[in-house]
Amino acid sequence: MKGFSVKFFQMSVMVVLFLTSCQTIPLYEQTTIFPEHSWSAKQVNAYQFNITDTSASYKVYFVIRHHNAYHYKNIWLQVAVQTPTGSLSKQNVNLNMADESKGWLGTGMDDLFDQRIPLISLPSHFQKGITTFYLQHTMREDPLQNILSSGIRVEKVKP
Repeated sequence: MKGFSVKFFQMSVMVVLFLTSCQTIPLYEQTTIFPEHSWSAKQVNAYQFNITDTSASYKVYFVIRHHNAYHYKNIWLQVAVQTPTGSLSKQNVNLNMADESKGWLGTGMDDLFDQRIPLISLPSHFQKGITTFYLQHTMREDPLQNILSSGIRVEKVKP
């Protein structure tokens, strides 16, 4: 019986190590909470992170928590990225949050949904230093209702 316990423990540890070794390593996640559950189009949220490993690739996600009562299947954002050297690039992105067959694409509990949507389709390399992302919604509804929080997540891709 004692030998069974030791083998079971060893197998459990191996399974946990195997499952966690295949995942990405979170580097940074920060969100802005909207206490009134509405996001003004004038509000620009800034998120900074420090890159120390320039040889690694990173995935960048938009994270959002919203009510089931959110009126749209998507969200339009203006995303600006300021590099450590000071250069600034801007682009408008249309991110899908729902589809006809599945409904909301994120995970939900009761009437709240969390979504992690890729902002950059492929893993990217960043310069060493502080990189800042600026997020602003460009939806016609202002303020945008039923948004509890939004933010950014940057994950280091494990080789």
